[in-house]
Amino acid sequence: MNKLDLAHLAWPLARLPEAVEALAYRRGAKAQPSELAAPSTLVMADEARFGQWLAGAAAHYGFELEPVHAAYAGVEMMVRRAGPALIRLDTLGDNSGEPAFFVLLAKGRRTVQLLGPDRKIARCPVVAVAEALRAPLAAPIIADVEQLLIQAQVPVQRRTKARQAILQERLGAKPIQGCWLLRMSPGASVLQQVREAGLWRDMATFISAYLVQYVLWLAAWAMIGRAAFQGRSEPGWLLAWSLLLLTILPFRLLATWAQGRFGVRAGMRLKARLLYGVLRLAPDDVRQQGFGQFLGRVVESDAVETLALNGGFLTLVAVLELLVVLPILGAGSGGRLHLLLLLFWVSFAVYLGWHFLQQRQEWTGLRLAMTHDLVEQMVGQRTRLAQTRRDQWHTGEDQALTHYLTQSIKVDRAAVDLITLVGRGWLVLGLVGLAPAFVNGQASLAAMAVGLGGVVLARQAFDRLGQGFIQLAGAVIAWRQVAPLFHAAATDVGPPPLLTSPKSTSGLDGQVQGEEHILLQGHNLRFRYGSRSEPVLSGCSIQIKLGERFLLEGTSGGGKSTLAALLAGLRQPESGLLLLDGFDWQTLGPIGWRQRVAAAPQFHENHVLTETFAFNLLMGRRWPPHPSDLQEAERLCYELGLGPLLERMPAGLLQMVGESGWQLSHGERSRLYLARALLQGGDLVILDESFAALDPENLQRSLQAVLRQAKTLLVIAHP
Repeated sequence: MNKLDLAHLAWPLARLPEAVEALAYRRGAKAQPSELAAPSTLVMADEARFGQWLAGAAAHYGFELEPVHAAYAGVEMMVRRAGPALIRLDTLGDNSGEPAFFVLLAKGRRTVQLLGPDRKIARCPVVAVAEALRAPLAAPIIADVEQLLIQAQVPVQRRTKARQAILQERLGAKPIQGCWLLRMSPGASVLQQVREAGLWRDMATFISAYLVQYVLWLAAWAMIGRAAFQGRSEPGWLLAWSLLLLTILPFRLLATWAQGRFGVRAGMRLKARLLYGVLRLAPDDVRQQGFGQFLGRVVESDAVETLALNGGFLTLVAVLELLVVLPILGAGSGGRLHLLLLLFWVSFAVYLGWHFLQQRQEWTGLRLAMTHDLVEQMVGQRTRLAQTRRDQWHTGEDQALTHYLTQSIKVDRAAVDLITLVGRGWLVLGLVGLAPAFVNGQASLAAMAVGLGGVVLARQAFDRLGQGFIQLAGAVIAWRQVAPLFHAAATDVGPPPLLTSPKSTSGLDGQVQGEEHILLQGHNLRFRYGSRSEPVLSGCSIQIKLGERFLLEGTSGGGKSTLAALLAGLRQPESGLLLLDGFDWQTLGPIGWRQRVAAAPQFHENHVLTETFAFNLLMGRRWPPHPSDLQEAERLCYELGLGPLLERMPAGLLQMVGESGWQLSHGERSRLYLARALLQGGDLVILDESFAALDPENLQRSLQAVLRQAKTLLVIAHP
């Protein structure tokens, strides 16, 4: 199948929204179809804006489209691993000049499934799809290659391979773009995540394999036991016993593989969701928590994955073994008495687990409180030493440690009960259950052996159950710390970008309708913090036209930074009307709003992350960056006077900075924050006291750079 044969499977540009919708519904989307129009020619010409369009279209259906790139030589490998995905072709030979798109449903080694515009699925060779992607790169030189083959008198039957070899040599390192993988959003429901990751299959495989190998193990010992009671010692019995034991091996390996696969996939999904939730926390929620609380959440997030998976599998295995033991105990000499004792002891074990959870929860609260206080004191150590009397440095620490030690003893005792009492207590209780049959002498020797074997097997299950309860209790307590992050991932943040957003007169279609265009306007805005009785802003109105430069001055505490947060979309007014390009925050959504308004908060609310200098500059843009992004960032740094800094750093833009990297001065950090805001390319740039730390020379240079770079500017400063 060649490129022309694939034409009937390609979606034209006009039907691109329909293609995204079809791909999403094939992956289980639940959202209603959107009325999104196809991207314009201007949007298609700008890769960044087209990426935003695709991101908004996929977000409407609860998915993410992740761009992937490959070199000319690696296109086939990319196609094999791409499904489900959207693949762009710059041309398909129809002379229309518009790009077309493949909807790739399922990947494969030799063939892939493509969904055509007629909603029919066709299997196509990977090579044919790869050739269609390579065609635009090969087109400029294909005639020269053909001429070379003719001049070299290469036989016709060998020209195909020779042509491919030459193209691979000349174009092998050339990048090919235009493939987007469809991924479930980390904020999707847990059931969708489980189904997408295939966790049900892994769990079912583990349970089935473990039950089979456990039953085979019991059958092997039942066989050897029967042979012993019947006085048989033939080699055939030993051979059958050995074969049963060997049969256990592949099922045990399968159970271990399924458990590991489940753990890796579940851990990846959990970490992705927690990170997604952190990034969607409300700014006010973040400000209300100290460093100690954040450290506690980080520690507990690691514990959730480890303890939940290990404890969960231990408990699951114990439950499966107890279910298998039930018929064994029923068939033994203990009979119904053993079954009743088993149910009673399971209930007692659950009670001990609940008691341990209560003790562990109180102990964890004390530990996290001490950690929080200690970290906060370490952060403010200099202030504490300078302004606190020496005899008050450790006030209350002894009492806190004493309380912590007392609770630690209680937790240890509860843990000892779970580890030792549950298993050993059942062993004693199980032997008591055998006593009536043993004293009466009514049970046969085989029945006594079966009953005793059931008691021993149940003891092993109870040992696992006690250990599993301990780890599950730790996971439950750790979960209470990270649950806000988990639930924050599912927070509704409004409409996806560019789906319900209007065409901005500056940012979306690149056309400016004149300087009189009102970019942002607020009328009678009112805002108060938390439970404060007096509002910080009341009756505030503002109007900013495209291309204007504003200077907002006022005394400390007058509400300047609060107004900046409202205009940047970081906070919502209590009342009043705030419009951007004539549309409110609910219509644009937070992502669409912040694509148009870039802000540099005050110095104490801005941070240098431990990453490369380029990452800190471009964190508001696409990542990984293109060479043009790095060139623009470097040019702006020189305009802001950061050229000497780049020349001093050994790796330049790729130098690691932050707390564990290259240390930046106060003025260098300020100019980094300026560059970060300007590089976001917003229609409106808000700078909140961003020039306060600069000396006169750098202030003048930075101000000129900001005036040249910002489309519309609002600067907040003290008088």
